[in-house]
Amino acid sequence: MNPPNQHTLLSVKQFSERHPAFSQAGIRHLIHCADERDRSKGKLPGNGLKESGAILKCGRRIVIDEARFFAWLDERNGIQQGEARS
Repeated sequence: MNPPNQHTLLSVKQFSERHPAFSQAGIRHLIHCADERDRSKGKLPGNGLKESGAILKCGRRIVIDEARFFAWLDERNGIQQGEARS
């Protein structure tokens, strides 16, 4: 078990292998959509993944904080902390 201050950081490939429901392409798409971007009809807001602290950049490498990713996913789906997923 990890100490409270230690995070499980995984590459996109490692995350996808550990959680097969999320393909590498799907994760990369979520990462791409994390930043606000320009569209022909104006700005499109990011998906909040970066603000949640779920993705971290180390130079060109991107790593995913596993616990924060799932907290972000729960928040997007209206699941409260401590509430069971079905």
